[in-house]
Amino acid sequence: MTRDDTDDADGPDGREAETPYQRLTRNWAELLQEIRVAQTGVQILFGFLLTLPFSARFGVVEPYQRAIFIGVLLLTALASALLIGPVAFHRIVFRHHARAELVRTANALALGGLAVLGLAIIGVVLLVVSVLTGVLTTVLIASGTAATFVVVWGVLPGLALRRSGPREGGHPADRDSTAGR
Repeated sequence: MTRDDTDDADGPDGREAETPYQRLTRNWAELLQEIRVAQTGVQILFGFLLTLPFSARFGVVEPYQRAIFIGVLLLTALASALLIGPVAFHRIVFRHHARAELVRTANALALGGLAVLGLAIIGVVLLVVSVLTGVLTTVLIASGTAATFVVVWGVLPGLALRRSGPREGGHPADRDSTAGR
């Protein structure tokens, strides 16, 4: 539960009073927590991919499957770079009073990392299913996986935002560019 979800009533809008710096600090902490979850998935996927070429069965895959593997491996490496990027950025700008830029940049890197991670997961599903089944099943399952990511990661958040509309009494910094859009 974030501070926005609590009922502490210190501010005029019925919410706990929070300075812009405190808001940025909270946004940064929340973003780091989200990145930790995504990074675990990337690490597991990357570990799986790094062991795959050393398995006996990998020697008999088709050339297009090798191409998919290389593409997925590179996407996973890129997702790792993007999702770890905010930590490196923080280390570089630490104590330079750049918290707003840190939150903005980290948010962009995290969104990019999630998008690339989604593509990598779809690619892994495509690769594994192509080894195990025929073309039609592979296309159907990979398409279903892609559609699931689009709906869960894209459509549902968009619908939730549209349904909730503009929020009265929310923290203005959570709606402006310093909050990590």
